[in-house]
Amino acid sequence: MAVVEVTAALAGVVDELVQADPLRLADGETLQALHRQLERLAAVTTRAVAAFDAGRAWEADGARTASAWVSSHCHVPLAAARRRSQLGRGLRHMPVAETAWLAGDIGEAQVGVLAGARNPATEACFERDEPMLVGLATELRHHRFVRALAYWCQLADPDGTERSAEAQHAARCVRLSQTFGGCWALDGLLGPVEGSIVATVLTKIEDELFETDWAEAKARVGEGVRPGDLSRTQVQRRADALVEMARRAAAMPAGSRLPEPLFTVLVGYETFAGRICELADGTVVAPGALVPWLDRAWAERVVFDGPARVTDVGARRRIFAGATRRGIEVRDRGCFHPLCETPAPGCEIDHIVPWSAGGLTTMENGRVACGFHNRERHRTRPPPGAP
Repeated sequence: MAVVEVTAALAGVVDELVQADPLRLADGETLQALHRQLERLAAVTTRAVAAFDAGRAWEADGARTASAWVSSHCHVPLAAARRRSQLGRGLRHMPVAETAWLAGDIGEAQVGVLAGARNPATEACFERDEPMLVGLATELRHHRFVRALAYWCQLADPDGTERSAEAQHAARCVRLSQTFGGCWALDGLLGPVEGSIVATVLTKIEDELFETDWAEAKARVGEGVRPGDLSRTQVQRRADALVEMARRAAAMPAGSRLPEPLFTVLVGYETFAGRICELADGTVVAPGALVPWLDRAWAERVVFDGPARVTDVGARRRIFAGATRRGIEVRDRGCFHPLCETPAPGCEIDHIVPWSAGGLTTMENGRVACGFHNRERHRTRPPPGAP
Protein backbone atom coordinates (compact mmCIF):
# COMPACT_ATOMS: atom_id res chain seq x y z
CA MET A 1 0.00 0.00 0.00
CA ALA A 2 1.36 3.43 -0.94
CA VAL A 3 2.23 5.90 1.79
CA VAL A 4 -0.55 8.23 0.63
CA GLU A 5 -3.07 5.41 1.01
CA VAL A 6 -1.69 4.55 4.45
CA THR A 7 -2.01 8.12 5.74
CA ALA A 8 -5.51 8.30 4.26
CA ALA A 9 -6.46 5.09 6.07
CA LEU A 10 -4.94 6.50 9.27
CA ALA A 11 -7.01 9.66 8.87
CA GLY A 12 -10.12 7.53 8.50
CA VAL A 13 -9.40 5.64 11.73
CA VAL A 14 -8.74 8.90 13.57
CA ASP A 15 -12.01 10.29 12.18
CA GLU A 16 -13.84 7.35 13.75
CA LEU A 17 -12.19 8.03 17.10
CA VAL A 18 -13.03 11.74 16.84
CA GLN A 19 -16.69 10.91 16.26
CA ALA A 20 -16.83 8.34 19.06
CA ASP A 21 -18.52 9.18 22.34
CA PRO A 22 -15.71 10.24 24.75
CA LEU A 23 -17.36 8.17 27.47
CA ARG A 24 -16.74 5.03 25.39
CA LEU A 25 -13.02 5.84 25.40
CA ALA A 26 -12.87 6.79 29.07
CA ASP A 27 -11.54 3.58 30.56
CA GLY A 28 -8.04 2.65 31.61
CA GLU A 29 -7.41 0.01 28.97
CA THR A 30 -8.51 2.28 26.11
CA LEU A 31 -6.49 5.21 27.40
CA GLN A 32 -3.38 3.05 27.53
CA ALA A 33 -4.00 1.85 24.00
CA LEU A 34 -4.51 5.40 22.72
CA HIS A 35 -1.30 6.62 24.36
CA ARG A 36 0.61 3.67 22.98
CA GLN A 37 -0.51 4.40 19.41
CA LEU A 38 0.09 8.12 19.93
CA GLU A 39 3.71 7.41 20.86
CA ARG A 40 4.14 5.07 17.88
CA LEU A 41 2.90 7.79 15.56
CA ALA A 42 5.25 10.31 17.22
CA ALA A 43 8.15 7.91 16.62
CA VAL A 44 7.25 7.53 12.92
CA THR A 45 6.91 11.31 12.58
CA THR A 46 10.28 11.89 14.26
CA ARG A 47 12.02 9.43 11.92
CA ALA A 48 10.36 11.11 8.93
CA VAL A 49 11.49 14.56 10.06
CA ALA A 50 15.06 13.30 10.46
CA ALA A 51 14.98 11.77 6.97
CA PHE A 52 13.49 14.99 5.56
CA ASP A 53 16.31 16.93 7.22
CA ALA A 54 18.99 14.62 5.84
CA GLY A 55 17.46 14.63 2.33
CA ARG A 56 17.56 18.46 2.22
CA ALA A 57 14.33 18.65 0.20
CA TRP A 58 13.48 21.74 2.20
CA GLU A 59 16.15 23.72 0.35
CA ALA A 60 13.97 23.79 -2.79
CA ASP A 61 11.47 26.01 -0.95
CA GLY A 62 14.19 28.41 0.17
CA ALA A 63 14.07 27.38 3.84
CA ARG A 64 17.27 27.85 5.82
CA THR A 65 16.77 24.62 7.78
CA ALA A 66 14.44 21.65 7.90
CA SER A 67 13.21 22.87 11.28
CA ALA A 68 12.23 26.22 9.78
CA TRP A 69 10.29 24.43 7.04
CA VAL A 70 8.48 22.17 9.53
CA SER A 71 7.72 25.10 11.82
CA SER A 72 6.19 27.10 8.97
CA HIS A 73 4.25 24.36 7.17
CA CYS A 74 3.15 22.36 10.22
CA HIS A 75 2.39 25.39 12.40
CA VAL A 76 4.53 24.31 15.35
CA PRO A 77 6.98 26.43 17.35
CA LEU A 78 10.46 26.53 15.87
CA ALA A 79 11.94 25.22 19.12
CA ALA A 80 9.62 22.19 19.00
CA ALA A 81 10.57 21.51 15.37
CA ARG A 82 14.26 21.70 16.27
CA ARG A 83 13.82 19.27 19.17
CA ARG A 84 12.08 16.74 16.95
CA SER A 85 14.75 17.03 14.28
CA GLN A 86 17.54 16.63 16.85
CA LEU A 87 15.76 13.67 18.42
CA GLY A 88 15.43 12.04 15.01
CA ARG A 89 19.16 12.42 14.43
CA GLY A 90 19.83 10.93 17.86
CA LEU A 91 17.71 7.88 17.06
CA ARG A 92 20.26 6.83 14.45
CA HIS A 93 22.60 5.99 17.32
CA MET A 94 19.93 4.43 19.59
CA PRO A 95 18.53 1.40 17.72
CA VAL A 96 17.10 -0.29 20.83
CA ALA A 97 15.33 2.88 21.94
CA GLU A 98 14.04 3.45 18.41
CA THR A 99 12.58 -0.05 18.24
CA ALA A 100 10.91 0.31 21.64
CA TRP A 101 9.47 3.70 20.70
CA LEU A 102 8.11 2.43 17.39
CA ALA A 103 6.45 -0.41 19.32
CA GLY A 104 4.92 2.04 21.81
CA ASP A 105 6.78 0.49 24.74
CA ILE A 106 8.38 3.83 25.65
CA GLY A 107 7.48 7.39 24.77
CA GLU A 108 9.05 10.59 23.51
CA ALA A 109 9.81 11.72 27.06
CA GLN A 110 11.95 8.65 27.77
CA VAL A 111 13.67 8.81 24.38
CA GLY A 112 14.46 12.48 24.98
CA VAL A 113 16.26 11.89 28.27
CA LEU A 114 18.09 8.88 26.79
CA ALA A 115 19.31 11.04 23.93
CA GLY A 116 20.44 13.66 26.45
CA ALA A 117 22.48 11.04 28.32
CA ARG A 118 24.40 10.03 25.20
CA ASN A 119 27.41 12.22 24.43
CA PRO A 120 31.00 11.68 23.23
CA ALA A 121 32.12 10.76 26.75
CA THR A 122 29.33 8.20 27.32
CA GLU A 123 28.68 6.81 23.83
CA ALA A 124 30.72 3.64 24.38
CA CYS A 125 28.97 2.88 27.68
CA PHE A 126 25.63 3.82 26.14
CA GLU A 127 26.05 1.37 23.28
CA ARG A 128 26.83 -1.37 25.80
CA ASP A 129 24.05 -0.47 28.27
CA GLU A 130 21.27 0.71 25.93
CA PRO A 131 19.19 -2.49 26.26
CA MET A 132 19.35 -2.22 30.06
CA LEU A 133 18.45 1.49 30.03
CA VAL A 134 15.53 0.97 27.64
CA GLY A 135 14.38 -1.88 29.87
CA LEU A 136 14.32 0.51 32.83
CA ALA A 137 12.36 3.01 30.74
CA THR A 138 9.69 0.40 30.00
CA GLU A 139 9.44 -0.82 33.61
CA LEU A 140 9.76 2.28 35.81
CA ARG A 141 7.59 5.31 36.28
CA HIS A 142 9.08 8.25 34.45
CA HIS A 143 10.52 10.13 37.46
CA ARG A 144 12.14 6.95 38.77
CA PHE A 145 13.60 6.20 35.35
CA VAL A 146 15.06 9.72 35.18
CA ARG A 147 16.60 9.19 38.61
CA ALA A 148 18.11 5.84 37.57
CA LEU A 149 19.48 7.37 34.37
CA ALA A 150 21.07 10.20 36.36
CA TYR A 151 22.98 7.64 38.43
CA TRP A 152 24.03 5.85 35.24
CA CYS A 153 25.42 9.16 33.94
CA GLN A 154 27.38 9.63 37.17
CA LEU A 155 29.02 6.23 36.72
CA ALA A 156 29.52 6.50 32.95
CA ASP A 157 30.99 10.01 33.03
CA PRO A 158 31.92 11.07 36.58
CA ASP A 159 34.06 14.00 35.42
CA GLY A 160 31.32 15.27 33.14
CA THR A 161 28.79 14.98 35.95
CA GLU A 162 30.96 17.09 38.22
CA ARG A 163 31.51 19.67 35.47
CA SER A 164 27.76 19.89 34.94
CA ALA A 165 27.26 20.41 38.68
CA GLU A 166 29.88 23.17 38.67
CA ALA A 167 28.16 24.81 35.68
CA GLN A 168 24.82 24.68 37.51
CA HIS A 169 26.39 26.35 40.53
CA ALA A 170 28.06 29.00 38.37
CA ALA A 171 24.73 29.75 36.64
CA ARG A 172 22.98 30.66 39.92
CA CYS A 173 21.29 34.05 39.80
CA VAL A 174 18.43 36.06 41.27
CA ARG A 175 16.91 39.10 39.61
CA LEU A 176 14.69 41.51 41.52
CA SER A 177 13.64 44.68 39.70
CA GLN A 178 10.96 47.27 40.23
CA THR A 179 8.34 47.71 37.51
CA PHE A 180 6.93 50.99 36.24
CA GLY A 181 3.86 50.44 38.39
CA GLY A 182 5.93 50.10 41.55
CA CYS A 183 5.62 46.32 41.87
CA TRP A 184 8.63 44.02 41.95
CA ALA A 185 9.46 41.31 39.41
CA LEU A 186 11.42 38.34 40.76
CA ASP A 187 13.01 35.45 38.94
CA GLY A 188 16.19 33.44 39.23
CA LEU A 189 17.94 30.10 39.13
CA LEU A 190 19.35 28.09 42.04
CA GLY A 191 21.27 24.84 42.10
CA PRO A 192 19.72 21.63 43.45
CA VAL A 193 21.08 21.98 47.00
CA GLU A 194 20.51 25.73 47.31
CA GLY A 195 17.06 25.48 45.76
CA SER A 196 16.10 22.68 48.12
CA ILE A 197 17.13 24.78 51.14
CA VAL A 198 15.02 27.72 49.98
CA ALA A 199 12.05 25.56 48.96
CA THR A 200 12.00 23.69 52.28
CA VAL A 201 11.84 26.86 54.37
CA LEU A 202 9.39 28.55 52.00
CA THR A 203 7.06 25.53 52.04
CA LYS A 204 7.16 25.37 55.84
CA ILE A 205 6.06 29.01 56.13
CA GLU A 206 3.47 28.53 53.40
CA ASP A 207 2.00 25.60 55.36
CA GLU A 208 1.76 27.82 58.43
CA LEU A 209 -0.12 30.45 56.42
CA PHE A 210 -2.42 27.77 55.01
CA GLU A 211 -3.35 26.62 58.51
CA THR A 212 -4.16 30.23 59.41
CA ASP A 213 -6.28 30.72 56.29
CA TRP A 214 -8.11 27.43 56.88
CA ALA A 215 -8.92 28.29 60.50
CA GLU A 216 -10.21 31.72 59.43
CA ALA A 217 -12.37 30.21 56.68
CA LYS A 218 -13.71 27.53 59.02
CA ALA A 219 -14.74 30.18 61.55
CA ARG A 220 -16.45 32.12 58.76
CA VAL A 221 -18.28 29.40 56.77
CA GLY A 222 -18.42 26.44 59.17
CA GLU A 223 -17.27 22.84 58.79
CA GLY A 224 -17.73 22.55 55.02
CA VAL A 225 -14.63 24.57 54.10
CA ARG A 226 -13.39 24.36 50.54
CA PRO A 227 -10.22 25.78 48.98
CA GLY A 228 -12.30 28.44 47.26
CA ASP A 229 -13.35 29.76 50.66
CA LEU A 230 -9.79 30.66 51.64
CA SER A 231 -8.84 34.31 51.64
CA ARG A 232 -5.70 33.71 49.55
CA THR A 233 -4.92 31.59 46.52
CA GLN A 234 -1.98 29.20 46.61
CA VAL A 235 0.27 31.52 44.61
CA GLN A 236 -0.70 34.51 46.76
CA ARG A 237 0.08 32.51 49.88
CA ARG A 238 3.47 31.52 48.45
CA ALA A 239 4.26 35.16 47.69
CA ASP A 240 3.32 36.14 51.25
CA ALA A 241 5.47 33.27 52.56
CA LEU A 242 8.48 34.69 50.71
CA VAL A 243 7.91 38.09 52.29
CA GLU A 244 7.50 36.47 55.70
CA MET A 245 10.75 34.56 55.18
CA ALA A 246 12.54 37.86 54.56
CA ARG A 247 10.91 39.46 57.64
CA ARG A 248 12.00 36.58 59.86
CA ALA A 249 15.53 36.74 58.49
CA ALA A 250 15.70 40.46 59.25
CA ALA A 251 14.40 39.85 62.78
CA MET A 252 17.01 37.18 63.58
CA PRO A 253 19.34 38.37 66.35
CA ALA A 254 22.94 38.94 65.38
CA GLY A 255 25.12 35.91 66.03
CA SER A 256 22.23 33.44 66.03
CA ARG A 257 23.03 29.86 65.09
CA LEU A 258 21.90 29.16 61.54
CA PRO A 259 20.10 25.91 60.63
CA GLU A 260 22.49 23.34 59.20
CA PRO A 261 21.71 21.08 56.23
CA LEU A 262 21.49 17.34 56.85
CA PHE A 263 22.93 14.82 54.38
CA THR A 264 22.13 11.13 54.64
CA VAL A 265 24.81 8.49 54.06
CA LEU A 266 23.29 5.09 53.21
CA VAL A 267 25.64 2.32 54.36
CA GLY A 268 25.11 -1.09 52.76
CA TYR A 269 22.16 0.11 50.69
CA GLU A 270 23.98 0.18 47.34
CA THR A 271 24.02 -3.63 47.36
CA PHE A 272 20.22 -3.65 47.12
CA ALA A 273 19.21 -0.42 45.41
CA GLY A 274 22.30 0.92 43.62
CA ARG A 275 24.15 4.16 44.10
CA ILE A 276 22.41 6.79 46.22
CA CYS A 277 23.37 10.47 46.15
CA GLU A 278 20.25 12.59 46.25
CA LEU A 279 18.34 15.14 48.26
CA ALA A 280 15.32 14.36 50.41
CA ASP A 281 12.96 15.21 47.53
CA GLY A 282 14.65 12.63 45.28
CA THR A 283 16.73 15.08 43.23
CA VAL A 284 19.93 13.35 42.15
CA VAL A 285 23.04 15.46 42.77
CA ALA A 286 26.68 15.01 41.89
CA PRO A 287 28.86 14.01 44.87
CA GLY A 288 30.98 17.11 44.34
CA ALA A 289 27.92 19.33 44.79
CA LEU A 290 27.83 18.34 48.48
CA VAL A 291 31.47 19.18 49.19
CA PRO A 292 31.00 22.95 49.75
CA TRP A 293 28.37 22.17 52.42
CA LEU A 294 30.24 19.55 54.42
CA ASP A 295 31.77 22.05 56.86
CA ARG A 296 28.25 23.27 57.72
CA ALA A 297 26.24 20.06 57.51
CA TRP A 298 25.32 17.16 59.76
CA ALA A 299 25.68 13.59 58.57
CA GLU A 300 23.55 10.75 59.86
CA ARG A 301 24.36 7.05 59.50
CA VAL A 302 21.72 4.60 58.29
CA VAL A 303 22.83 0.96 58.04
CA PHE A 304 20.88 -1.61 55.96
CA ASP A 305 21.24 -5.41 55.98
CA GLY A 306 18.52 -5.92 53.35
CA PRO A 307 16.43 -3.85 50.93
CA ALA A 308 13.72 -3.22 53.54
CA ARG A 309 15.48 -3.67 56.87
CA VAL A 310 17.34 -0.90 58.69
CA THR A 311 19.58 -2.19 61.47
CA ASP A 312 20.85 1.10 62.83
CA VAL A 313 20.18 4.81 62.58
CA GLY A 314 23.16 6.45 64.20
CA ALA A 315 23.53 9.80 65.94
CA ARG A 316 24.84 12.93 64.26
CA ARG A 317 27.05 13.88 67.22
CA ARG A 318 23.97 14.40 69.34
CA ILE A 319 20.72 12.42 69.71
CA PHE A 320 18.73 12.22 66.45
CA ALA A 321 15.10 12.17 67.62
CA GLY A 322 12.66 9.89 65.82
CA ALA A 323 15.19 7.35 64.53
CA THR A 324 12.50 4.82 63.63
CA ARG A 325 10.63 7.36 61.54
CA ARG A 326 13.80 8.58 59.92
CA GLY A 327 14.85 5.05 59.00
CA ILE A 328 11.53 4.43 57.26
CA GLU A 329 11.79 7.74 55.38
CA VAL A 330 15.26 6.89 54.13
CA ARG A 331 14.25 3.36 53.17
CA ASP A 332 11.02 4.20 51.32
CA ARG A 333 11.79 7.75 50.14
CA GLY A 334 8.21 8.30 48.98
CA CYS A 335 4.54 7.43 49.40
CA PHE A 336 3.80 3.70 49.15
CA HIS A 337 0.94 4.15 46.67
CA PRO A 338 1.95 3.23 43.10
CA LEU A 339 0.17 6.29 41.68
CA CYS A 340 1.69 8.84 44.09
CA GLU A 341 4.97 10.73 43.75
CA THR A 342 4.97 12.60 47.08
CA PRO A 343 8.49 12.44 48.58
CA ALA A 344 9.01 11.27 52.15
CA PRO A 345 9.48 14.75 53.72
CA GLY A 346 5.90 15.61 52.74
CA CYS A 347 4.42 12.35 54.02
CA GLU A 348 3.34 10.64 57.21
CA ILE A 349 4.37 7.23 58.54
CA ASP A 350 1.56 4.68 58.28
CA HIS A 351 1.20 1.35 60.07
CA ILE A 352 1.01 -1.50 57.53
CA VAL A 353 -0.91 -3.58 60.06
CA PRO A 354 -3.08 -0.92 61.78
CA TRP A 355 -2.40 -0.08 65.41
CA SER A 356 -6.06 -0.86 66.15
CA ALA A 357 -5.47 -4.40 64.81
CA GLY A 358 -2.44 -4.98 66.99
CA GLY A 359 0.18 -3.65 64.60
CA LEU A 360 3.43 -2.63 66.25
CA THR A 361 5.17 0.71 65.83
CA THR A 362 8.30 -0.82 64.34
CA MET A 363 10.34 -0.18 61.23
CA GLU A 364 9.12 -3.42 59.64
CA ASN A 365 5.48 -2.41 60.18
CA GLY A 366 5.85 1.15 58.96
CA ARG A 367 5.73 2.74 55.54
CA VAL A 368 5.71 6.23 54.10
CA ALA A 369 2.24 7.49 53.11
CA CYS A 370 1.07 10.91 52.00
CA GLY A 371 -1.84 12.36 53.94
CA PHE A 372 -4.35 11.58 51.18
CA HIS A 373 -3.44 7.92 50.74
CA ASN A 374 -3.02 7.40 54.47
CA ARG A 375 -6.64 8.48 54.98
CA GLU A 376 -7.90 6.89 51.75
CA ARG A 377 -6.64 3.50 52.84
CA HIS A 378 -9.19 3.41 55.63
CA ARG A 379 -12.03 4.46 53.33
CA THR A 380 -11.46 2.19 50.34
CA ARG A 381 -9.67 -1.02 49.51
CA PRO A 382 -5.91 -0.72 49.04
CA PRO A 383 -4.36 -0.60 45.55
CA PRO A 384 -3.35 -3.85 43.83
CA GLY A 385 -0.24 -5.32 45.39
CA ALA A 386 -0.40 -3.14 48.51
CA PRO A 387 -0.27 -4.86 51.92
